[in-house]
Amino acid sequence: MRIIQAIKNFFRALFHAVLTLVIIVGIVTGLYYGEKYGFIPEFAWKGSHFDIETVTSGVDYNDNGVDDYTDIMKGARKDALRHPKYVDEYYEGGYPPNSKGVCTDVIWRAFKNAGYDLKAMVDADIASRPWAYPAIEKADPNIDFRRVKTLSVFFQTYAQSLTTDITDIAQWQPGDIVIFGNDEHIGIISEYRNTDGITFVIHNGGSNTDREEDALTHDEVTGHYRFDASLIDGKILKPWVD
Repeated sequence: MRIIQAIKNFFRALFHAVLTLVIIVGIVTGLYYGEKYGFIPEFAWKGSHFDIETVTSGVDYNDNGVDDYTDIMKGARKDALRHPKYVDEYYEGGYPPNSKGVCTDVIWRAFKNAGYDLKAMVDADIASRPWAYPAIEKADPNIDFRRVKTLSVFFQTYAQSLTTDITDIAQWQPGDIVIFGNDEHIGIISEYRNTDGITFVIHNGGSNTDREEDALTHDEVTGHYRFDASLIDGKILKPWVD
């Protein structure tokens, strides 16, 4: 009887040990692939951890119950989670497939999620104010809205210009637009922050893994904008139509 009980105890202990090992491996694997493919931002905090109140928009342009700033951020994140391959190509009609894109494609896809047709707005502005876009020699609706220099002019005109000091952490809010260098790169500000409270950026820089990351410190920030539709002439706004 003692031998039988000892055998039972052994297998019971072995079962619990194996079960524990399986659980640990599952958790570690989930965390690894979650971070690798962008489902879990690397060790991050939110504004509330730094007593920063999250700013939301008073506009819900697509009337989906979610304010514009949140919609824009979530739209950028949807693109990041799809992990489109970084491919800089020209497309008839302007839009690349969801499986491909560059940094500027994150932006119009983010705005689409809030109900805005950013391409239509940019194209219309170029047509009405060609002198405001010195980098464009001849308008081309197939590519103009996918250039950082073009978006830089558009947001300088129609969005609130905010601080470029990344240490002024309370001024950086989810859904804001950030431009780096000499109109070299563009992204959307995340709700997540690093240990110093500096916000993450949702962008496509060609990385195979990180699309929502602690990137504000990677390069010089030269533009920081917040798109507030309530401050813009309604004639400028164009709704996304599927």
